[in-house]
Amino acid sequence: MKDKKMGVGEKYYAKGYGLPEEVKYCTRCVVSNQRPRITFDDKGVCSACNFSDFKDKETDWNKRDKELSILCDKYRRNDGSYDVVVPSSGGKDSALVAHMLKNKYGMNPLTVTWAPHLYTDIGFKNHQAHIHIGDLSNILVTPPGKTHRELTKLAFEVLGDPFLPFIYGQNNMPLQIAKNFNIPLVFYGENSEVEYGGNMLDAYNPTRDWKHKNTNILMSGVPPEKFIEKGISEKDLYPYLPPANEDLENLGLMIHYMGYYHKWIPQENYYYCVENTGFKANSVRSEGTYSKYASLDDKLDGYHYYLMFIKFGIGRATSDAAHEVRDGHITREEAEKLVGRFDGEFPEKYFQTFLEYCDISEDYFHQVVDSWRPKHIWKYDDGEWLLRHKVDGSGCDD
Repeated sequence: MKDKKMGVGEKYYAKGYGLPEEVKYCTRCVVSNQRPRITFDDKGVCSACNFSDFKDKETDWNKRDKELSILCDKYRRNDGSYDVVVPSSGGKDSALVAHMLKNKYGMNPLTVTWAPHLYTDIGFKNHQAHIHIGDLSNILVTPPGKTHRELTKLAFEVLGDPFLPFIYGQNNMPLQIAKNFNIPLVFYGENSEVEYGGNMLDAYNPTRDWKHKNTNILMSGVPPEKFIEKGISEKDLYPYLPPANEDLENLGLMIHYMGYYHKWIPQENYYYCVENTGFKANSVRSEGTYSKYASLDDKLDGYHYYLMFIKFGIGRATSDAAHEVRDGHITREEAEKLVGRFDGEFPEKYFQTFLEYCDISEDYFHQVVDSWRPKHIWKYDDGEWLLRHKVDGSGCDD
């Protein structure tokens, strides 16, 4: 085990991500103002809930559908070649995007999968199903193992998010494929910032500003090149990097969100993929939440959500329940109970796997985790870490 002493000075962020000191919860759903980039209005309603109202009350989805048809007419190729790149794991969201583009809009999508750190059985089965049952072409890119493990460990230490190397590949490798295949159109699923709470810059636009958003928001302001300072060579970082801006400009690259054209409801996406791409839910709920059909691919997935809970006081159950409140599937009171029961549950199932993957000890894991606990969110009392504030009002400072 290659542990080392971590210091705050080695982190790319100050503890707490510059979060507001006063913790407040949305009066409509269960998310708090500790989620980075989220905003609340003067009634205490979060930006994600207000955007949900916009989807329900002010959006003409038939008009949006026609806009998508016109877009596809512009980019569709009639020579059998691929005309749109869809980053897709085979999960309920990305598989829906690819399948719908092919079967409803007559496109010929090339799905691109950046492999998980370590595939789960159900994740790989769903990946294969979206190819064979969903009838979708696919390129699976698996990053170099030693480099990926080292990046994962470094991201865990310096950003408190071991998932960052996956985010690099998920966002940049499809752009490499688009350039290499000369495909100027890339389609993602939802704009997670507006669906779950965050920067509203692209809330009412169909496209992503790939020059700025990829790094500043999706990668938390820490581009892959930062890790050259930590001993990762530029050559080893190549799979994680986007093409040069000049190459993408010459290509005329456009990144669109299906969530702009198609009302984004995760539960409905699940039903669509069960019917059309052979998607199967897990047999048990995911640790840290109550659901069985989201983010099933990676054995290390749970540590991304667990560190989210540590850094922001809101975890995977909060994220799931808040969206289901906005979708009208559960009440806020029901969401509070789900959050109270499952949020912050330690991901025990693959803990030893995570330690071995990152080559660290259990003591070092907890040392790093505890270094990310903001003082205004957490209180250490009698040998136990306690949340100062909870959505149901039962926090130790409430």
